[in-house]
This record gives sequence, structure tokens and C-alpha cells, in this order.
Amino acid sequence: MSVQEWSVLPFLRLPETRAFRPQGGSARAVRQHRTIFISDVHLGTRGCKAEILADFLAANACQTLYMVGDIIDGWQLKRRWYWSDAQTRVVQEILKKVDAGTRVIYIPGNHDEFLRRYCGRSVAGIEIKAEDIHETADGRRLWILHGDRFDSIIGYAKWLAHVGDWAYCLALALNDRLHMLRRRLGLPYWSLSAYLKHAVKNAVEYVSRFEEVVARAAAPKGVDGVLCGHIHHAEIRRIGSMLYLNDGDWVESCTALVEDARGHLEILRWASFTPASDTACASAGTEGEAALIPA
Repeated sequence: MSVQEWSVLPFLRLPETRAFRPQGGSARAVRQHRTIFISDVHLGTRGCKAEILADFLAANACQTLYMVGDIIDGWQLKRRWYWSDAQTRVVQEILKKVDAGTRVIYIPGNHDEFLRRYCGRSVAGIEIKAEDIHETADGRRLWILHGDRFDSIIGYAKWLAHVGDWAYCLALALNDRLHMLRRRLGLPYWSLSAYLKHAVKNAVEYVSRFEEVVARAAAPKGVDGVLCGHIHHAEIRRIGSMLYLNDGDWVESCTALVEDARGHLEILRWASFTPASDTACASAGTEGEAALIPA
């Protein structure tokens, strides 16, 4: 499936761009995973860390790729069109996985809610679903959804969410300037916006409440865990008997959640797209079940 075939879709018209050529030319080993989960990419915004994500996708292979919402930022694209060569490369890397036989599942979020009308269909080899149940290699059942249905701001005052989105984009713009400066100094990626968000008491309390609400909602479904995105906070933890997972984002923390051949789940942080420093780090999880990188 070619990028040109994507470009005929009304929700994603790609401009003519030059092919991306990674620097150095040396081949890197591709990491193999059973499943990769990513969300909150926000293609179509300047805050999207597309270069880092494209590098991650090129360096990590999987049997199944879940895109858990807010991959495309329809809110921002309605206001002002923005699309970079690096964002085109992200689309190319996803389509390469489709061509290679990877099962790709797209679960729309609130920023790409216009795709929810296509749930139950396949577009360019990508399955679009409102939610899904994923069974890990060790037999655990995970409920997969974006998570915006549990956000009272989104659910009851959408205009307020749009105002908050504007302020958030301003913080991301400042974050981008800092990122460019750190790159010039040879320093790895660090998110000012994520730091500020986690330093604010109300934001921390909101994240905790959100996680607890999602875990409670999953209990009646008879699953072992729930995986979502939406709040841009990567996490793996138990809430009561429920395993709660969040794969983070690609505007602040640059994280993905991955499953290996044994069903082991961990969060990878892809801190830089430069060959010298693109290794993903993970700290040890509890009882060998999961590993966590705070976003």
C-alpha cells in the first residue's frame, strides 16, 4: 500500500515531499516485539515529535501495532494546516509495517474523532475500531480504548477542552524551542511541558482520578487489564485487581508500550532519534511483570 493511496483519503492529504535519508547510512538491528502500542502522536501539529517516532517505528518491528487514538490531530488541522516531511515519514513507516504483514489497528480518540464513523472498516490495510480486546502471549485479556470517554471535561464541556488545548499547544511550542536548543548542545530530549504538567498539584490529582475511573470501568468487562492513552502520562500499575496501562504520547514523553513473546509488558522511552543515543531504557517492574518509564 503506497503513501499516495493514503493521500486520496479526505482526512489525510499528504503534500509532495522528498524522501527521508537517515544520516550515517549504517544499518541498525531491528528490535522484535509481539505487540506495540502507541497513542497521542498528534500528527498535523508542530508539537508532534515525528522524527523521533519515525525512528522508533523503523527500529522496532511487531506482529501487531495498536494506534490508540489521537494519531492525527483533527482539531489543529481544522484551525491551521501544518504537515512536515517527518510526519510524512511516520505515515510511510506505518504503511511499511502493513506491507510487511503487521496487523495495524487504529482506535480513534477525541482529536481524531472524525474517524469514528469508519469504525468496523479497513482503510489502507489498517483496521479501524472503537475499542478492542487484546490477549497477551501469557493469556491476559486487555481492554484497549483511547480513554476520552472518561474525561469529564471532554464529555460535558467540549468548548473548555478546546480552550485547554490552545493553552497546551502554547506550552508545547515553548517545549519545541527548548528541544532545538538541547539538540544543538548535544543533549537528549527532555519535555518542559511534561515537567510543568506533573509539577502542578491539580494535574497530578486529575491523572490519578482518571486512572482509577478507567480501572473501575474495566472491571465489569471481565478483563485482566485496561490500556489507554489520552492523558499523556505513561504508566503501568495495579489498581486493586486491575492492571492499568497507559502508553504515553509523542509530543512530550515519546513513549510506547510493548509486549514481548512471553507476554511481558513494559514502557519504552525513545529519547532521541540520533544513532548514538536512541536506546530505550526501562526500569525494573514489580514481580517481573512490567517495567515503567515515568513520562
